[in-house]
Formats: sequence, C-alpha cells, structure tokens
Amino acid sequence: MEMKRREFLVRSIAGMGGLLLGPRCITAAEQKTVMSDPYERVPLGKTNIKVSRVGFGTGMRGGNRQSNQTRLGKEKFEGLLQASYERGVRLFDAADLYGTHPYLAGALKKIPRKDYAIVSKIWWRRGGIPEQQRPDADVVIERFLKELDTDYIDLILLHCVVSEKWPEELGTQMNILDKLKKKGLIRAHGVSCHSLEALKACVKEPWVDSVHARINAYGTKMDGPPEKVAPVLKDLHQAGKGVVGMKLIGEGSFRNSDEKRDESVRYVLGLGCVDTMVVGFEKIEEVDDFAARVRKVPVADSPDKLLVRR
Repeated sequence: MEMKRREFLVRSIAGMGGLLLGPRCITAAEQKTVMSDPYERVPLGKTNIKVSRVGFGTGMRGGNRQSNQTRLGKEKFEGLLQASYERGVRLFDAADLYGTHPYLAGALKKIPRKDYAIVSKIWWRRGGIPEQQRPDADVVIERFLKELDTDYIDLILLHCVVSEKWPEELGTQMNILDKLKKKGLIRAHGVSCHSLEALKACVKEPWVDSVHARINAYGTKMDGPPEKVAPVLKDLHQAGKGVVGMKLIGEGSFRNSDEKRDESVRYVLGLGCVDTMVVGFEKIEEVDDFAARVRKVPVADSPDKLLVRR
C-alpha cells in the first residue's frame, strides 16, 4: 500500500514538472516570430504621450514656411495626411519653419483630437522665417494653437539647437514653455538637435522631455557617425527622455537603394532606444514602402523590451 502511494506521488510530481517545464522546452524554430509593427502605439519616453512607431514628417526640404509637402498643394497634401492616418500613422511632425500647421488642421479636423499626437517646433534663430522679430514662446504658441485649430499641442520643441550651452542660452523660453505645460496648453517640451554636443547636453537636462535626433545606419545627414550618436540616444532613453529618430532615409539620400533603406530601418529599430521614427513622406506609396520595411524586422532583433507588442 505504501509503495503504491509513493509511486503515485512520484508520477504526480513528474507530471507537474512536465507541465511547468514543457513550454520552456519549445525549440526556437517552433516559436512564432513576432515582427515589428509600424503603427504600434508606443510611449514617448515618460511623457505619457502615445505615438505610432512611424510618424509623418512634414518638413522635407523645409524653410521659410515651405516644404516639399506644402509644395504638393492643399488638396494633395491634406489627402496624403488623411491617407496616412487611415493606414495607422498617429504622430504628425510640424514646425513653424515648414508652414504646415494649416494643412494639419484641415486634414485632421474630423478626427477626435485624442486619437493622434502633434509635434511642432519654435524657430528661435535668425533667418528661416519671414519675420525679423522672435516673440517669446507664449506669443508663438498662441499663434500655433490657432493655426492648428487645437486646444493643446502634444510636444513643442525648440528647433535646431547646436550649442552645448543651449540650456543657458534658451533659458527664458524654456521657463515660458514650462509654464505653458503646467497650464495644459502643451503636454511636453524638448529640442531638436543638430549637433552631437547639443544632443549630449540633453541627457542630464531635467527640462527635456523628448528629443528629435538624426539617426540612420550610415551617418548621412547626422551629427556624427552612428557609433558616436547611438550611445547618446541610449543614455537619453535610460534617462526617461522620449527619443524621436529623424533622417532615417538620410533626407532622401537612400531613396533609390532598397538595401540601404532596409539596413537603416533594421539598425534603428535594433538600437532599442528610439521610440518613434519620423519620415518626410511625399506620396502614400512611400508610407506603404516604409511600413513594409519595418514589418520585415523581427522584434527579436531588437534588444529593448519597448519593441514587444502592447
């Protein structure tokens, strides 16, 4: 009787062990590979803003309130924005420099505001826009809100910082933007960087919620070679900052190279520290093409858990 009892216990324990260990014994070949989703909604750092993995940039060859997108004309540009939204794009990147605010307002006016995020940028430098004067950020944001026909802007950036001392040089505007954030007129603030020194200064700057940084696999139109830029992006990510990648296609330099576009997408996703990628699309076929390249990258290729589907 005692032997039967022992035999029963041994078999029961063995069976439980098999249940517990069974899933871990599945071979890698049997596991289903999860591919990256270009339209996955992901957190932008610790801003509490959700964005699509791929965003729509509106400033290709931008300057003096024009860009390749505005040069498409109102009907084509707004139609392109709407078609991109229908595909799943939920992040739209604008700037005063590009003159794209009215187009976003027209294209997105029938869509619930909570369903997408808008980024815009304040041009504080000389030149670039027609006006000689550079009003303080509160005056500029009031105009932005009217142009975008919205009650708030998700993310406002100080556009094109290059000095490592930018936090000192732009302190007045930073303080104003902080007050606007507390009022709920903007949800987050940060900078777009155009030098490695400026990018490094963002890591320990508590005011920075999110950063736009130039990144691709080849160093084209970037602030330095990838091996120098990527570690800074990882530091920003570790610090809880949002990281928005731009110049993924090297400002169009890789437009005619399937190999370079694939490699650049794979490289940036594989860093595991870039929350979203903004691309200056000029036709819907480019949106579809970029999305298809993102879908070719297995989530397993990316070391960071951010790429796990939510």
